[in-house]
Amino acid sequence: MEKFKLYQSGIHYSNIYFKEDGVYHEKLDIYSNEFEEIAILSEDDNKYYNENYRINIYELKKKLKSYSDTFKKSYKINEKFDTEYKEVYSKLDDFTYVQRNKKFPLDIVVVDNNVVGFICVSRENCTVLIEEGYESYTPLKMWEENIPNEKLYGIRFDGTYMVKMRDGISLSTDVFLPINVEENIPTILIRTPYGKELIHSTYYKYIQRGYAVVIQDVRGRNLSEGVWDPCVHEREDGEDTLNWIASQSWSNKRVGMIGGSYLGYVQWAAASSGNPYLKALVSIVTSGSPFIDLPRRGGSLLSGVMAWAFAVSEKKFNPSLMMRDDWDEILNIRPLKNISKIALGYDIPFFNKWIDHKDHDSYWETQNWHSRKEKIKVPALIVSGWYDDDHMGTTQALDIIKDYDKNNRKAVLGPWLHGANTTRDINEVEFGNNAIRYDLDYYYLSWFDNKLKLIDNKIDKGEPVEYYTVGDNKWKTSTNWPINNTITKTLYLNSNKDAKTSLGDGRLVEECLNDGYDAFNYNPDNPAPHIIDMSENEIASPGNYVDVEKRDDILCYTTEAFKEEMTITGCVVVNFFASSSAKDTDWVVRLTDVDKEGNSTKLVDGVLCAKYRNNFTEPEFMEEGKVYKFTIKTTNISNTFKVGNKMRLSITSSAKNFIFPHSNTLNGYDSNEYITAENTIYHGKEFPSNISFEVEIDS
Repeated sequence: MEKFKLYQSGIHYSNIYFKEDGVYHEKLDIYSNEFEEIAILSEDDNKYYNENYRINIYELKKKLKSYSDTFKKSYKINEKFDTEYKEVYSKLDDFTYVQRNKKFPLDIVVVDNNVVGFICVSRENCTVLIEEGYESYTPLKMWEENIPNEKLYGIRFDGTYMVKMRDGISLSTDVFLPINVEENIPTILIRTPYGKELIHSTYYKYIQRGYAVVIQDVRGRNLSEGVWDPCVHEREDGEDTLNWIASQSWSNKRVGMIGGSYLGYVQWAAASSGNPYLKALVSIVTSGSPFIDLPRRGGSLLSGVMAWAFAVSEKKFNPSLMMRDDWDEILNIRPLKNISKIALGYDIPFFNKWIDHKDHDSYWETQNWHSRKEKIKVPALIVSGWYDDDHMGTTQALDIIKDYDKNNRKAVLGPWLHGANTTRDINEVEFGNNAIRYDLDYYYLSWFDNKLKLIDNKIDKGEPVEYYTVGDNKWKTSTNWPINNTITKTLYLNSNKDAKTSLGDGRLVEECLNDGYDAFNYNPDNPAPHIIDMSENEIASPGNYVDVEKRDDILCYTTEAFKEEMTITGCVVVNFFASSSAKDTDWVVRLTDVDKEGNSTKLVDGVLCAKYRNNFTEPEFMEEGKVYKFTIKTTNISNTFKVGNKMRLSITSSAKNFIFPHSNTLNGYDSNEYITAENTIYHGKEFPSNISFEVEIDS
């Protein structure tokens, strides 16, 4: 019989016994804080472990012997090899083998050539399944060293409350409390549009550690009253909920918030109210202001958010509505208000509002938490990835905390998608074995303990920023973001009027040379691709654009091969001068790293609708043929260009599956009428189009 102990975020939740006649388990009763009697593992039990810990126990039992045989062989650090189940593994260190090419990988712990445990991580949890006595070879060592002899509590469900907002609408709110705690306690608040019951178990670990946990359905969602209008009411509703928590008999009036994506947005919205009870944020892949992030990036309308809009179009979250094989046809429907009618059979009222409010008016400004940044003073731990489709939201959050005292800000920025910290490979782009962190859940708890319980646990000491450099595949630290040890480098666009495609003569050079221009025809009926899978709801993935860049509606400007390595860290700013035969169009810029084989891997991109070149509130249409200056700031990246690689800037006017194609008419992206536009980029001393970025230097 083999006995394994299952932990999540440092808490022992179950014992798993692999016997010849089957699998048995004894599970922690979280309410009494005592273990249940040993029992055979049923199909329902296995489903429970798979859903809550992302470990399929039955499947693992079948593989254990094969794993033991495989890992008795000698492998080198970073060496890749396959198991008989066609899984790819690579050696991280002396005791850990990490799984590649898989979301939520199952990493393996090996001691003295024996398989003794497994590790699986997500955005908010790290799960360890380990043979008793080998805990110190896993992330559990970190928990034991920093929180020894931790006291854990049983859980009491206090009830579901309909909490009344200032306008009389009541929001369904679940309250959980630790049992046998006499004093008033701090609270962790989670507000979600996805159904609060779906995430109860994610936050049990905080209740077990002496926190009240309050989970609320936002307005119009699941069991809450009101009309669902994304982001519109979250500042006021967040503040009213904070006030309600502070008024409860069990509350010590110190509240923290946690969550990712929309659950991150509601944190910053609440913080922008200036509420005095909000003392800590754990902001994970947060969404930002509507015209900077979603859904109107740069004034263009992101078609990539349609999958999300479908999933939240009903009262209850329905992710199956994202899974379609006809997205190409759906996204071509005009007018846009007909998309949901044809695809789903009903209107999506909030999407219709997005269409009706064409410019940045009061409707959009209500959702703009960043514009109220002078009221945001809450200590914040920020987590995001370079390829997070909400990374512009994180950029805005980083802008807010950059002036905080050092001990009130922390950021972890990795090579991750929106589903952060869950994969080491994206679209055949490989990162290091160290790309996934085992310590994020420890950071989250430590941040709350420090800011809500006022425990001096050193989480606020050391360098506040940790970031991952792609190419070097290294984690680095910095005092702030943007990082300090950089110099600004500017490269200028240049060509002999033939920058079309990557095979043209477009160059990025260090000196502003002769005047010139490059023109391309943008046909909205044939937009350039943006490499994503719509059903995955990940619209910022890296990808190889080598084939896309062969299109003649894409201008490419490329450096010579680098003779020395160069690391850029931060956002990229593209300043360019352009004209169009149309009164309005879109501009899309993309920076790629071109390797010696010619693969062109996307690093960052940016979008701007031409009429919003000066501001989003007062659109200014172009005059045909007149030259205008445009500036686009991209998302952030840290990337090392290797010797022999090249940097490439591409400029075009479309990105299919990312933004709805601009019609080149005054009706923008929502028009049945399309016209082809001749769009021209100018460069040289009169029109010094350029790209600037921050290059790391030795500090």
